[in-house]
Amino acid sequence: MARNARIKPRKHASQARSRATVAALVEATARVLVRDGYDQASTNRIAEVAGVSIGSLYQYFPSKEALVVAVIERHRREIMRVVRRAMADVETLPIKPAVRRLVAAAVDGHRVNPQLHRVLAEHTPHLAGAPNLEAFNAEAHALFQAFLDRHREELRPVDTALAAFVCVTSIEGITHTAVVHRPDVLSDDALDALVDEATQLVLRYLL
Repeated sequence: MARNARIKPRKHASQARSRATVAALVEATARVLVRDGYDQASTNRIAEVAGVSIGSLYQYFPSKEALVVAVIERHRREIMRVVRRAMADVETLPIKPAVRRLVAAAVDGHRVNPQLHRVLAEHTPHLAGAPNLEAFNAEAHALFQAFLDRHREELRPVDTALAAFVCVTSIEGITHTAVVHRPDVLSDDALDALVDEATQLVLRYLL
C-alpha cells in the first residue's frame, strides 16, 4: 500500500451515525495517545476505547497513522478557534491590552489538552503525511498582520508582514516549549507571569 494511502481516510462520513463513529474514533485515538503513547497505540486499542469493531475502524481509517493525522487536524482546529475568537474580541482595544489578550489566547490554545499536544510534539513530528503546518501558520500570520495594520499608527515603523511573522513565531515558540518542557509555567499559579513576560517581549519589539 502506498504510504500516502495509509494516512488518508478511506471515506468521508456523510450521515449523522457515521460522523459520530468517526468522531468517537478520533477522540479514542487522542485518549490512547495520552494514556499509552504513540508507539504503544494500536488500532485494536483505539477501536476498543471507541466502542466500535475493528472492522468499523478500517471502514473509515486504513491505519493508526491516518487516525493520528485526524487527531492532529482536530487539535489544530481547536487552537485556531481560540485564536480567532481572541482576534474578534480585541478588535476595538488599544494595542497594549489587545496584545496581552492575544498572548493569553495563544497560551490558552496550547492549554487545550496539553498532554495530547506534548505527545503529538514528541512522537509524531516526522509522521509521513502529517498535516502541513504552512496553512495553519499562514492563517495565524494573516490574522496577526491584519491586527497590526489596524494599529499601524501606534507602532514603530515596521513591515507588518515581517512583524507578524516575528511575533507569531515568538509566541508559538514560547507556548510550545512551555507545553513540552516547562508545564509548570502553564499552571494556574504561574500563568499570569508567563503571559506578562511574553506580552512585554512582543510590545517592546512592536513599539
